[in-house]
Amino acid sequence: MLEIKNVKKIYPGGTVALKDVSLTIPRGEIVGLFGENGAGKTTLMKSILGFLHYKGEITLDGEPVTTKNIAKISFATCEHSFFPNLTAKGHAEFYREQFGSFSEKRFEGLMDFFELPKNKALRSFSAGQKNQFEVILALSQGADYILMDEPFAGNDVFNREDFYKVLLGILEPTETVILSTHLIEEVSGFIGRAVLIRKGEIVGDVSMEQLEEEGRSLMDYIKETYHYQADRVSKAVSLISGEE
Repeated sequence: MLEIKNVKKIYPGGTVALKDVSLTIPRGEIVGLFGENGAGKTTLMKSILGFLHYKGEITLDGEPVTTKNIAKISFATCEHSFFPNLTAKGHAEFYREQFGSFSEKRFEGLMDFFELPKNKALRSFSAGQKNQFEVILALSQGADYILMDEPFAGNDVFNREDFYKVLLGILEPTETVILSTHLIEEVSGFIGRAVLIRKGEIVGDVSMEQLEEEGRSLMDYIKETYHYQADRVSKAVSLISGEE
């Protein structure tokens, strides 16, 4: 279980990125983390990983996240965390040495699925291919908790749709996925729970099962929670064009 208790993060200069965030995520859940740009999604993930200093408490299966258990967490980020001059095959060899639970079978299967070359340096990959490879490494590491921050940027809709299906098919019951993305409608049938963050605060937390029972879509829930103004576009156009 991943437990986040009263986590606060203030960047130098006084920018408040997280305000007293508390969240519990049991094993086996697929959680969508949604919010506007700058809402705090990436900051929260980097705090979980220990990349940032913060106030509060984050524990993994009851223990603080340290070098002793950090291998339980993997991270796929559109900022990329691989070695650009190393080949895909070289990365697999490195991960095999570093992570005792590295899944060769999953790595090979996903490489074939995305049709990625194994003997080319990552710097020669396209933007979409780099993001695909980032996801492959995160899923193959053997981690119990897989964090994904906008992992599908640069990938076409068909690749993304097929990937969701593959991911659902390969995940073990004890593996947990936290997925941060703006592709709300696209992932609504893939996730089991939606967590909404706005201006550094958790403003919504709902299961997809509950929304289905209530006859509401995820997009409807997000718009209601964020108090979305349906006429904001027409007002902006009128203001810009000078119309009354």
